[in-house]
Amino acid sequence: MISMKSPPTVYIIILNWNGWKDTIECLESVFRLNYDNYRVIVCDNDSSDGSLDKIKAWADGRLDVFVPLNNRLRHLSYPPVVKKIPYQEYNRIEAEAGGDSIDADCSLILIQTGDNLGFAGGNNVGLRYALARNDFEFVWLLNNDTVVEFHALSALVEKAEAYKVADAKVGLIGAKLMYYDQPEVIQAVGGVYNKWFGTTKHVGSFEQDNGQYDTDEVTNKIDYPIGASMFVAKHILLDIGLMCEDYFLYFEEIDWVFRAKKNVWHIGYCWATKVYHKEGRSIGSNSKSKSELSEYYALKNRIVFTKKTHPQYLWSVRTFFLVVLFNRIRRRQFGRLGLVLNIVLDRSLQHNRTHS
Repeated sequence: MISMKSPPTVYIIILNWNGWKDTIECLESVFRLNYDNYRVIVCDNDSSDGSLDKIKAWADGRLDVFVPLNNRLRHLSYPPVVKKIPYQEYNRIEAEAGGDSIDADCSLILIQTGDNLGFAGGNNVGLRYALARNDFEFVWLLNNDTVVEFHALSALVEKAEAYKVADAKVGLIGAKLMYYDQPEVIQAVGGVYNKWFGTTKHVGSFEQDNGQYDTDEVTNKIDYPIGASMFVAKHILLDIGLMCEDYFLYFEEIDWVFRAKKNVWHIGYCWATKVYHKEGRSIGSNSKSKSELSEYYALKNRIVFTKKTHPQYLWSVRTFFLVVLFNRIRRRQFGRLGLVLNIVLDRSLQHNRTHS
């Protein structure tokens, strides 16, 4: 018997900061999704490159994405989808109040957050907009430097519904992340956290995708889904709240999952959803090297997260910074020694000031 129930409403939240070209390519792939009931929210963290104007020009049909002919993923974002795409623009205050009823027919919501709020802060503005409207069942947090296959959202919803039928309390579902420049190579199916050293590791990274992770057993091998693609149920937002904004960059998803697990929520994994990720482009990093901004928050937040969740391991996390210093010397990254030492000696990290 065919169910006449309408598909659940999904909000897709995409955070942009000085990355309109990537965002437009991402949007081209998102607006090809074969799912019937979704709206897209782009939160702009006060970009200085005119990002929102560029995105509006794209939605109006005045600007197209450029994808090289030899790009193996070109078919996911080219030729351009039919324009005009109706949109509504809000500032942060308007958005967090739920916007206006007139935007119900707009498939694209543009929000200027007014400041660089970081990953958690920027996404949280979009989440507050969705919660204020209270007309959705799921949100999909998706990095702007990604492209997705046309069935990606359908697969996520089907997976979430399957968990529900199985009476599994799953609140966050990860995807199979693939390298954008090497579409057959896995970036990660999830991550693991080492509480002794405060370090994280991607599971499956740099492996050829031969279906070895196409199983529900993956959730037994990972501690958290990667933040580049997180499918989140509204119920978990109402239960544990939004992402913690103390981190600015990195560890937000780990913190979120840790809080969820304390409330007996589980993580899920949808291997049928492949997300092709350019990895770190918006913060000047890639798979081979990290920008100084990226490294600063990656190292600092080891301590912030440990102090908040595993304070008994703080001594070993701090001790491991000696290894970090040695590696910077070995790699002749002498300019970054001060960065590491400043984190170790930062008085603000001597006391736990974090909060959920």
